[in-house]
Amino acid sequence: MTRLPDIGSAAAVSEGEGPVLAVPMGADREPGPGAEYVLDRLGSWAGEHLEGVGFSGKPGDVTVIPTGGGLRYNWVVVVGVGDDPDHETVRRASATAYRAAPRAESLVTTLHQVTTSDALAATVEGALMAGYRYENYRSEPSDRPQAEVLLASPLPSDWSDTVERSRIVAEAVAHVRDWVNQTGLDQGPADLAAQMSEVATQAGMTVEIWDEKKLEEEGMGGILSVGRGSHRPPRLVRLVGPGEGPKLTLVGKGITFDSGGLSLKTPTMMENMKTDMAGAAAAAAAGAAISRLGLGVRVEVLAALAENMPGGRASRPGDVFRARNGKTVEVLNTDAEGRLVLSDALSLGAEGSPDLMVDLATLTGACKVALGLEIAGLFGTEDARRAVAEAAEAAGEKVWPLPLPPEYRKLLDSPVADMKNTGGQWGSAITAALVLKEFTADVPWAHLDVAGPARSAKKEHYIPEGGTGFGVRTLVELAARMASEG
Repeated sequence: MTRLPDIGSAAAVSEGEGPVLAVPMGADREPGPGAEYVLDRLGSWAGEHLEGVGFSGKPGDVTVIPTGGGLRYNWVVVVGVGDDPDHETVRRASATAYRAAPRAESLVTTLHQVTTSDALAATVEGALMAGYRYENYRSEPSDRPQAEVLLASPLPSDWSDTVERSRIVAEAVAHVRDWVNQTGLDQGPADLAAQMSEVATQAGMTVEIWDEKKLEEEGMGGILSVGRGSHRPPRLVRLVGPGEGPKLTLVGKGITFDSGGLSLKTPTMMENMKTDMAGAAAAAAAGAAISRLGLGVRVEVLAALAENMPGGRASRPGDVFRARNGKTVEVLNTDAEGRLVLSDALSLGAEGSPDLMVDLATLTGACKVALGLEIAGLFGTEDARRAVAEAAEAAGEKVWPLPLPPEYRKLLDSPVADMKNTGGQWGSAITAALVLKEFTADVPWAHLDVAGPARSAKKEHYIPEGGTGFGVRTLVELAARMASEG
């Protein structure tokens, strides 16, 4: 896994020293913890600098001030947090400060002292996720030092426990980013299954990997139909955590590369299709994090992995397959393959009667059209959808509920099978989710269409260019809430 920054502690700002100090400032340049000390020591020219660069203290504002020997710090990074900052504002401010800091071996911060709940966890998570780098394919990796983050005193007595929990979550996010950023050439279904197995085993989870023979024996017709066109056969990864309590089943779409199959994508549409396994990656990494944290839930992960290629044995438009739960699906578009692999994984998950089942999938371009690139579409049964929405809001990940109108089900009617795999051009994110619903039985279920936020084309606060790790924080928060509710 890509190495993340170290986290430590430091003396109070007025007593400490270091190459870089990061302090928050509120709206209208209201000094936050540590900022008043900086302004007092540097004098009026610091305020003039802030005004000259247009720094107002709103979230997203950042500037770097050279101290010129006026402090025992060489540089001060001032970052805006606005009025009444929440957890996500502090998380983003910490990430922004980390990225804006001049090259140095360490950075002292006071952002964790902002008056808001969980500011310490937010500060640590923001810095850790901002420090992520993916350089596996660089011939000359960056020589920029990975600055250690030092939390200025005072600190709560249990600060190290909070840091450890935040690090576990950030490492899970980093695992997803690593897997998503890896090329399809280096990561077929068996390769990704092995990587998931390693992370899960280290977290104390039990692991099953179903090969193509086992998939045939278990009636996993959807996964097999998608994987037929590739010389690298499909896999299903089943991970079970050691915890006790309510049962949470996480299901993920894991298309290691999506060419579209015989319904071939255009070249430009294929460029980032190594990302099409992001849902399965998030489910597996979150399951491992939940297990490492010892949360009081029984977590199960079902990752459906296949490579969708147009080989000589590939599924043809018009073919019909039988999913694990016995329902048949007419495949009219082989590029609508995510719902096919999920049909089997959801059926298997429903057999275990979980208290809640959540699937994640880069399922439809239509969801990106509807919600843009930063918001996931949220579907499902009412209570499950509400639980996921509340967890996502607390975790700082954006989701938006979308309907599952029963009258749209007729759009999936097939003349030869129980259903088609597509429902036409309009409302296609909804009809895709309605296909999934056919395989969830009566269990509480939520579906996250993460096609937009699973990948970013630009760096922003703690979001890197490439895989984002979206969904991990929501799932960990969801598990924590289920454990607390019993």
